[in-house]
Amino acid sequence: MIPINQQLTIGENELAERFVHSRGPGGQNVNKVATTVQLKFDVDSSPSLPEEVKERLHRIASGRIDKNGVLMIRARRHRTLERNRREARERLVELIRRAAERQKPRKMRHGESRRAKQRRLTQKKIRGEKKQLRMDPAVEAE
Repeated sequence: MIPINQQLTIGENELAERFVHSRGPGGQNVNKVATTVQLKFDVDSSPSLPEEVKERLHRIASGRIDKNGVLMIRARRHRTLERNRREARERLVELIRRAAERQKPRKMRHGESRRAKQRRLTQKKIRGEKKQLRMDPAVEAE
């Protein structure tokens, strides 16, 4: 079992790993050793995840989930298979952990307070009176 948080764990049997040859420079081993890890996790048919976590995971990792609902993580940063495998699992756990967090509901704000509204209207009235005093009386008569 892979622990996600205190309530969630996913089973090892829910993960599918594939090891492929890495790209780029790597010395003599580059064409002989498969160190890149492709970790696949079927989000849609996972019995370990609640529906709301699956939905949030689809939103968070939409670019990594295919049309069948399978999340794929590719790890190839390290030179050894074990370190890449550990990194892929850590990234999967981190994604699921982020999806499992409930965001606080936004609080409604009811606009400005009565006191703020009164202050704004008073200032508006004062500005209007100032502008009235600036006007030329001859222009006003026409």
